[in-house]
Amino acid sequence: MVDDLLFALELADLADSISLARFGAAGLRVETKPDRTPVSEADQAVEEALREAIAADRPGESVLGEEGGGDEARDGALWVIDPIDGTRNYVRGIPIWATLIALERDGEVAAAVASAPALGHRWWASRGGGAFADGSAIRVSGVRRIEDATFCYTSARSLAAMGLGDAFLELAARAWVERGFGDFWMHMLVAEGAADVALDAALQRWDVAAVELIVEEAGGRVTDLNGNRHLAGAPALSTNGALHDAIVAAFAP
Repeated sequence: MVDDLLFALELADLADSISLARFGAAGLRVETKPDRTPVSEADQAVEEALREAIAADRPGESVLGEEGGGDEARDGALWVIDPIDGTRNYVRGIPIWATLIALERDGEVAAAVASAPALGHRWWASRGGGAFADGSAIRVSGVRRIEDATFCYTSARSLAAMGLGDAFLELAARAWVERGFGDFWMHMLVAEGAADVALDAALQRWDVAAVELIVEEAGGRVTDLNGNRHLAGAPALSTNGALHDAIVAAFAP
């Protein structure tokens, strides 16, 4: 497991060297994917480089990436990669974006890294080894009431489109403060104890795998809105654990 995490951190170094060099570059090429989300040349370059590095150093292990897809794990090992989580921020020069790297072994995430070089921060975790930010151990908050909570979300419009708008607005009104940070960062804030709840409208496997382990190793929980294990395409909820059941209940029919 230590070797897995060390290699994941090496992959993050490689990703940072590519993504940061292109961040804010004049003439950055950006295309629109069929789902109407943007993809930049940096997304593609990072994923390609990580795939090549994994093939060279871990030839028996599979890769699932946002841009290139992938197969199920061979030999029980699967690298799950989001080359740039927060591409909309990336292409507009907003520094809140990260490369997410997770290694699943037999369907369970064993090691994870979320690296945000434009913010100058990196988070990582290994199963049973705790969660860290920039080398220091992190822990979720002890907040136990929604009225005392910092409640983060990704898109009120997307939540409304899924029929969750009323419940979301009621929770936001009850919370001490609501913040629309979105993407990976709000989940890392939960892991650090700076925020208490983070809600995404719909996430894929590459969006969730790394942040899930980091939040859980920091003492929190990550599930869908029914409190079950997150599956691709479902809303994703991360909390400090103490608030989790109350948030799930608030979204129950």
